[in-house]
Amino acid sequence: MPGEGEVVRYGQEGPRAGGPRVSLSGCNGAIHWGPGLAYRRYRSVWPLTLLALKSTAYALAFTRTPGFQTPSEFLENPSQSSRLTAPFRKHVRPKKQHEIRRLGELVKKLSDLTGCTQVVDIGSGQGHLSRFMSLGLGLTVKSIEGDRRLVERAQRLDRELLQALEKEEKRNPQVTRAGPRHSPHHVVRWVEPTALCKELLLPLEPLPPRGARLLLTGLHACGDLSVALLRHFSCPEVVALASVGCCYMKLSEPGGYPLSQWVAGLRGSELPYRLREGACHALEDYAERLQRAGPGLRTHCYRAALETVIRGARPELRRPGVQGIPRVHELKIEEYVQRGLRRVGLDPQLPLNLAALRAHQAQENRVVAFFSLALLLAPLVETLILLDRLLCLQEQGFHAELLPIFSPELSPRNLVLVATKSPLGEAFSLLETEDS
Repeated sequence: MPGEGEVVRYGQEGPRAGGPRVSLSGCNGAIHWGPGLAYRRYRSVWPLTLLALKSTAYALAFTRTPGFQTPSEFLENPSQSSRLTAPFRKHVRPKKQHEIRRLGELVKKLSDLTGCTQVVDIGSGQGHLSRFMSLGLGLTVKSIEGDRRLVERAQRLDRELLQALEKEEKRNPQVTRAGPRHSPHHVVRWVEPTALCKELLLPLEPLPPRGARLLLTGLHACGDLSVALLRHFSCPEVVALASVGCCYMKLSEPGGYPLSQWVAGLRGSELPYRLREGACHALEDYAERLQRAGPGLRTHCYRAALETVIRGARPELRRPGVQGIPRVHELKIEEYVQRGLRRVGLDPQLPLNLAALRAHQAQENRVVAFFSLALLLAPLVETLILLDRLLCLQEQGFHAELLPIFSPELSPRNLVLVATKSPLGEAFSLLETEDS
């Protein structure tokens, strides 16, 4: 059994270490939930079937534990990464600071190892990752984003950052930079998962003698957009890939899952919406909420009650996205339902059956238990989705591995799929390490 905090890689050589520890302590039912969580005692032993399910789920899922403990970058200030200078932290939340630094540094290492001439950031949003890679790490970066408003904001933030860096240089003239700074090149373009995007493959600079060598990356590329990265990896111009997926419930079936022949041949490999949606929830965050046992746990019960009202009014409207409603635990259930109806475009004054809503609210503890069981399986579902992508690349003769590079407490979707067309051998292990 591995020690806590050991690094695990999945890919060409399979797992180097096991998953989180799970232990029983005699008949008192004490359970160790894994690294970082304390032992808990219960009045009776859990059913053997539940313990077996829990142990099996842990054993079969990819580990989410990276090769570092609580990120040292936030020890001094939980809101500011000490590994990023002030200009790169502006407009960026701590979670994103951690993500752009870790993925950006991995991309830089991968770029150096593969002789990449240009990085292409797919689904770049406001361009935080692209800015750090280009203006912070000196990479040539093209950013592809379908939303023009996000691109325009990214360009404004580029200009702000350049001005801030120039001011910083004037204040500290002894600091020298290696060469001229180049902002990311932004392109407004939707990338379709089933068709190649020529704009993505065009070089920004005159080609070197051996031609363009592109590295594709995407930080939490939503749904089928992550699949599009994999399809473009087969293009001769692309030499490397670093993809962090997200929003598995938006994957199309077939098309976005399964991708590999191996998973497609598995009996019962189908993943309905409810399983893919569950795999996107934050396991570590919910475990902390369970330990606190606060009123915030009623959120899912309220959402389930809202769903019954929605389906009663519009049976064809199933599981619509409801943007976060602040301070849910302070609302009466009918107030939450009215706000939720407004969020999904329905009349908030619809007549409500208050007795039925109160009966739903009385099931709060059962909803918590059900959701806890669903989250127990969430890492296993994510493992199947990511394993399918890894195997799809390996079946084509490419070299691919999955590495946990983010702290799961900060960034629940923390596994990056790294692929190259030439073997890197042990150099893969360098990608996930923290720079000193």
